[in-house]
This record gives sequence, C-alpha cells and structure tokens, in this order.
Amino acid sequence: MKRPANDRSLRTFPGPLLLLGAGKMGFAMLEGWLKRGLAPGKIIVLEPQPGKTVKALARRGLKLNPKGKAPITAAIVIAVKPQSAPEAVPAVRGYAGKGTLVLSIMAGRTIQFLESALPAGMAIVRAMPNTPAAIGRGITVAAPNAKVSARQRKQADDLLSAIGSVEWVSDEGVMNAVTAVSGSGPAYVFLLAEAMTKAGIAAGLPAALAAKLARETVAGSGELLHRSELDAATLRQNVTSPGGTTAAALEVLMGPGGFDEILTKAIAAATRRGRELAG
Repeated sequence: MKRPANDRSLRTFPGPLLLLGAGKMGFAMLEGWLKRGLAPGKIIVLEPQPGKTVKALARRGLKLNPKGKAPITAAIVIAVKPQSAPEAVPAVRGYAGKGTLVLSIMAGRTIQFLESALPAGMAIVRAMPNTPAAIGRGITVAAPNAKVSARQRKQADDLLSAIGSVEWVSDEGVMNAVTAVSGSGPAYVFLLAEAMTKAGIAAGLPAALAAKLARETVAGSGELLHRSELDAATLRQNVTSPGGTTAAALEVLMGPGGFDEILTKAIAAATRRGRELAG
C-alpha cells in the first residue's frame, strides 16, 4: 500500500502570506494551510466578496482586505478566475519584494502573463490543482520560472501539499494537457457516475439505488486505485473474468468508438481550449 503524503507543518512559514481570491479553490488552500499550523495572523486575504468563514477568521487575526501601506510578503498566492486576472493581479504589486514568491493557480494564465503584470524579476510558480483539493485529496502540477530558488520551490511545495499531492515539471508547455487530464478530470469521473446511474435505471434499478451503487462504486474504486501499488490496467484485469459479465461490458467500452477513443478526443479538445484561453 502507498504511504500517505508527508504532513508538513507550516508553523515555521515566515509570513506574511497574501492570498488573492478566496473562492472555492483559494478557500480550500486557506483551510489546508490553517490545518498545517499556519497562524491566521500571518495571512492576508484580498477578496471583494468574502464568505462568512473568511470573515470569522478575520476575528482570529487574519487580515482581510487591509487598508494602508502594503507589507512586503514572503509569498503571494493568486487564486482569482483567469478572466479577472488583468484587473486583479496588479493589485498585489505593492506586496511584492525581491524575495517574494508568486504562486498562481489560475487556469490558462501563463508565466509570461504574470511576469508582464508583476514587477520585473519575480520568482513565479504556475500551478494547476483540482477540486478534490477541497478534501485534501487534490493533485497539483507546478512549473517554476528561472527566478525560483530551491528555498522558494520548497515553500511552494509546502503550500501546495496542504491540499494534496504535488508534481513538478520543467516545461510549462505541458500545463494545458495537465489541465485537461487532472484539472478537468474530476468532471469526467462525475460524468461516469452520472452515466452509470442512468444506465442502471434503464436496466431496471430504482433511481435511488442506481445512484447509490454508482456513487459508492466510483468512490470505492478510486480509493482502491489510490491505495494499491497496482496500476489501473492490472486492477481492471483483476475484476474481469473471461466470458463473464464484466468482459461483456468491456467489449463495448473498449471497442471501436469506445472509452479510450472518446477520452482521447475529449482531452485533446480540453488541451486545445486551454491554449486558446492562454492566448
């Protein structure tokens, strides 16, 4: 069985840490940092529409939309929607110093865009997490620019590992494919559960039972894949008896126009759209 990811403490993170955008993903990161021991007093949040939980954290010391002179921060995490980036990102310029790490989780927005929107010479990491980050089970891929030091890379890794596993790539060019596979990937899995529910109903199951079977099967199989040392193909083969019911289904799913072909086309379409969004 796989060992769990290291539970890295953020108690010694130097701070202050600026979070730009506390929506679903930004807030998931914020929760992860607090669970890892980062003190609320070390965190600054810029969010025009803060939720109740963020406002409650402000009463514990978190600095929410502060006024006055901006302090130089150890790290700036940009978690706004990519379409609002041209207006939102320049707002953090005053928080950036020579040693500040900039960590962006915006889909589609390139390192080149960030370098043009921020002071010259900034250390920038572009990252793509996914929605299981909300329960600490995300997967994030990160790409640094040439200004990122070993210390800053570790800082970025520590911040990202609070929401799940982290992988690093040297070629930012693969980030659109990363977005297509893992960033958008949870939607494909949820669609699978949705389709299994509909197919179960069509086969004669009550709707509630079909939904329960689909949900628990997808969730349980995902957890088995997560914990097992075996690859997905081997786990699939272990379920499949020659001439059995699973084999009959897989003959359809793996035949011409089946699952592999459809997913290949889907991921290619998502990768292409990522390039378009990046300009």
